[in-house]
Amino acid sequence: MAVQIRDLDEHAAPAWDAFVRASPAATFFHLSPWARVIREAFGHATHYAYAEQDGAVVGVLPLARMRTRLFGDLLASTPFCVYGGAVAATPEAAEALAIHAIQMQERLGAPCLEFRRREVPDEGWQTRPPLYFTFRKPIAITGDEQEDLARNIPRKQRAEVRKAVARGLTAVTDGDIDRLHRIYAESVRNLGSPVFPRRYFRLLAEAFPGAHDVTTVLHEGRPVAAVLNFHFREEVLPYYGGGTRAARGLAANDLMYWEVMRRAGHERGATVFDFGRSKIDTGAFAFKKNWGFTPQELHYCYRLAPGAHVPENNPNNPKYRLLIAAWKRLPLAVANVIGPRLVRGLG
Repeated sequence: MAVQIRDLDEHAAPAWDAFVRASPAATFFHLSPWARVIREAFGHATHYAYAEQDGAVVGVLPLARMRTRLFGDLLASTPFCVYGGAVAATPEAAEALAIHAIQMQERLGAPCLEFRRREVPDEGWQTRPPLYFTFRKPIAITGDEQEDLARNIPRKQRAEVRKAVARGLTAVTDGDIDRLHRIYAESVRNLGSPVFPRRYFRLLAEAFPGAHDVTTVLHEGRPVAAVLNFHFREEVLPYYGGGTRAARGLAANDLMYWEVMRRAGHERGATVFDFGRSKIDTGAFAFKKNWGFTPQELHYCYRLAPGAHVPENNPNNPKYRLLIAAWKRLPLAVANVIGPRLVRGLG
């Protein structure tokens, strides 16, 4: 039978997710619960479609449209996720899903269609100069902490972890989303970025009940750094994290990420640590390189309507410099009220 393109519904979701988990090219961000999270947290329309042949799912395409007055109109695979694009088991399914995406763009009148590729760009699509990089590497955790430290992170970072422990810092891993959000909100305000709504974090926790946890670092009983981690196959992905102003001087972030790595390897059998996306020439980019990760360019690919341009809604855009500087000076309570209204267009 020919490949058929169908819209995702609740009946097809189990088969969709089974295909994602079995496909080496698929990622955590291709899983179907993201559709509901994006709709309910941000109010964006989702257009998740899959390819079916002989009654089996042979490809998936997560799509959502971010349309805001301030940041424009983008049909993307996938907003708020670092990886995306169609994933297919056959060339026929891949072609059918790509055609479907282009037709969806034309039908909706979206000026820009974006696929967020981790490995290779889509042939014939426009790409951008290198901007976003991901950081992934194998890890091997045996249960011998000193041996594992030496094997998995560089010497300078091992020293920082030991300093944090000597200062009395401790780490806990649980599901405390509210505590995480308080720390994260302060951290992104200090960086000049709007904060995601607390509801978004709670929806993520509900959507992936067995595949997430929160690691928090405490100093004298007070939380100073925290990160929301996702678990997918043999991978651990620390995704939304941050620290208070005191965290850096205490080496809290170093202890936090080591604890994420150690626990994921020891308790869940993780063999890959995915440090996520960072923009080139940023502090986060340098931090991850110092941890022994090699940056891998992400290939964000575009189909543009006539007259449209590749979106530049990122802090490297000079037109946002004054806004970023002003945001850093906002009282935290004010930033937490305004931020969620802005960030829905910055996925």
